[in-house]
Amino acid sequence: MKTAGIHHITAIVGHPQENVDFYASVLGLRLVKKTVNFDDPGTYHLYFGNDGGKPGTIITFFPWANAYQGKIGGGQVGVTTYIIPPGSMDFWEKRLAKFNIEFYKTERFGETYLEFADVHGLQLELVEREKGEKNNWTIGDVTPDVGIKGFGGAILLSTNPEKTGETLGEVMGLDKVGQEGDLVRFKAYGEIGNIIDIKQTPLGRGQMGVGTVHHIAWRAEDDKDHLDWQEHVANHGYGVTAVRDRNYFNAIYFREHGEILFEIATDPPGFAHDESYETMGEELKLPAQYEQYRGQLNQSLIPIEIRNLDK
Repeated sequence: MKTAGIHHITAIVGHPQENVDFYASVLGLRLVKKTVNFDDPGTYHLYFGNDGGKPGTIITFFPWANAYQGKIGGGQVGVTTYIIPPGSMDFWEKRLAKFNIEFYKTERFGETYLEFADVHGLQLELVEREKGEKNNWTIGDVTPDVGIKGFGGAILLSTNPEKTGETLGEVMGLDKVGQEGDLVRFKAYGEIGNIIDIKQTPLGRGQMGVGTVHHIAWRAEDDKDHLDWQEHVANHGYGVTAVRDRNYFNAIYFREHGEILFEIATDPPGFAHDESYETMGEELKLPAQYEQYRGQLNQSLIPIEIRNLDK
């Protein structure tokens, strides 16, 4: 079995308005869904992606204002990579400088990366690549010509890099395509979210908290494919969860032997089934079991708004 690549990445961050300002207003992503953490409904679960909220473009957040800072380390995604259109790097350097965001440029595997951190310490980078469809979303000065297209991939930090590599190759079906310094590169067959680098130095376990990635999710084509993945993962000796309905996809979870939490998520139904394409992200959407608490949640959740910070 082979996954096309990353479905989404989920991280823990701080104040929700700071999160929205950074990803929607500075990075120019679309807030495609405003809902709650199904396991902790007093907390938002915010989803940002391209204009259509397509798999491979979605980063999701559990924002806890005043929560403790995490420690990036083994068992986590260390860096999340985004693809930008060829020729747009200069725009992004100027944009980050405009918002006083420190950045630096580095090279690996023949590509130039623009590295920086978000407002809560999450490590990000931008890389120019041809593949991936244009993001037809505009906010402020971020237009489709320069807009983030989706994930390029990620750098994984593992407590057991060799085992993590085995999981990517033997279980998830990625191909090992190169090694440079302390990184081994794997590639999935999809156009985006397909390049995964594993740091080969084993690292001590990170600590979950603000500024850390909670899990990385891989793509399954549909519900049937998803059940095949569940069986496939179990057959490789991993403890895998039951299928969980996340409203916008179904999910299963397992922890690989380098201690990174992996999810496998279905591409359908997507984010427009309970809102129209035009109105995605505008209203607080709740799963049926929490609808009775809507009034209470509207009172307790911190208000957020999409702001044009380029005015």
